[in-house]
Amino acid sequence: MLTNFHLPKTSLLLLVSAFAGRELTLEAYRHAVEARYRFYFYGDCMLII
Repeated sequence: MLTNFHLPKTSLLLLVSAFAGRELTLEAYRHAVEARYRFYFYGDCMLII
């Protein structure tokens, strides 16, 4: 699954969590915030295998 980083409390974030699991998704988001990744449409994305 290739997806953007979605805003907290959105249905798209729930979709990613359903696919990857809640803990893995939150860990990815913590890393993204610490590394100052960009969110929204022109931001960075993540590949979940």
